[in-house]
Amino acid sequence: MLDMKQLRGDPDGVATALLKKGYELDVGQFRTLESERKRLQSETESLQNERNQTSKRIGAAKAAGEDIEPLRAAVGDLGARLDATKSAYQQVADELQLILDGIPNLPDDQVPSGRTESDNVELRSWGKQPAFNFTAQDHVDLCANGELDFELGAKITGSRFTVMSGAVAGLHRALGQFMLDTHVYQHGYAEVNVPYIANSQSLFGTGQLPKFEDDLFRIERGGDDDGDSEHANASLYLIPTAEVTVTNIYRDRILDGDQLPMRNVCHTPCFRSEAGSYGRDTRGMIRQHQFEKVELVQVTHPEQSWQQFDELVGHAEAILQKLELPFRSMLLCGGDLGFSAAKTVDLEVWLPGQDKYREISSCSNFLDFQARRMQARFRAQPKGKPALVHTLNGSGLAIGRTLVAVLENYQDGAGVVHVPDVLQAYMGGRSSIELAAPN
Repeated sequence: MLDMKQLRGDPDGVATALLKKGYELDVGQFRTLESERKRLQSETESLQNERNQTSKRIGAAKAAGEDIEPLRAAVGDLGARLDATKSAYQQVADELQLILDGIPNLPDDQVPSGRTESDNVELRSWGKQPAFNFTAQDHVDLCANGELDFELGAKITGSRFTVMSGAVAGLHRALGQFMLDTHVYQHGYAEVNVPYIANSQSLFGTGQLPKFEDDLFRIERGGDDDGDSEHANASLYLIPTAEVTVTNIYRDRILDGDQLPMRNVCHTPCFRSEAGSYGRDTRGMIRQHQFEKVELVQVTHPEQSWQQFDELVGHAEAILQKLELPFRSMLLCGGDLGFSAAKTVDLEVWLPGQDKYREISSCSNFLDFQARRMQARFRAQPKGKPALVHTLNGSGLAIGRTLVAVLENYQDGAGVVHVPDVLQAYMGGRSSIELAAPN
């Protein structure tokens, strides 16, 4: 969340910056509530002071053997008035907090203006789009003999679920293992394995709640709560990304400054209801309710976060380069920027079967926005004052979309997909996969 001091100090400046994201802050409402908060705070402090002073006078009178009833009569309903004022203050404070919880992060100055993905700016591109002497098939047609079975996925669960089998399932597994090994052994990330279920506090910490609850799969508890009465009634959700559970490792912690940056990599399934995306990308594996992703998370010193951000983007790009998949890196405009992000670079891989680039990784710097929600801090000196860390994350990569990219870019027009060189060791030395017969 934003710093309330910043919002109180310059609400108009904050509102102007948020317009780049298409968010309109009701400055008038904020000022009215803030003025009422100040009034009630002052009144509360005045009543508390009056009560304290009266208590002292009553104590002194009692010690002197004087009649204290006139003093008690003078304060009358002071206690009731103080309680009412405290209650009114808390109500206004809660309203202000609710507003603050719903305000997006401010976009970085480098973020271009714009409303949709068409306004995003290409930073660079890598690789050459394959020049086929045949009509490229998409992954659905390539796997028409059943290696990707969308009908079976729908039968077992519902739409936008897939059953993978045979060599394609093996290729999917190989991609995940290759990504993990690269990030751990070449890029220096520490691997973690985290729960696939998160509580509401964790999702609030990274910014998915309260605004995006409709995009989540909420879990209904059943059976025994194992005696965990404290959390028995807490809401639980399937994670939409490992960003949630990995970043929350650092919630309510104070790290030593010399521990930074912390780099973690994690491979998990991800679950998204895709609320609001009805009718979009319903063909194939591009927009699934369940998919797998290798996630990169960095927790950094504020002075290093932009350097670490460039490094993180490079680590995601390296996977595509090793797989020899053509891609481009796009700087997102304000209107396409996520709720918690100050700046995002998307990697878009070329898909010959769709004749377009599609997002395969999203890398973001959140600055201290998530850290303030999570109270994730560090101490630069042993006895120094704790300060908020900066958090970053990025897909390194989305495995299902990478599978699609390999299938479509490495097809040969005769029902065979060649296995990229860096993956062959993960597939028992296999260099190709036979799929559906050509049209």
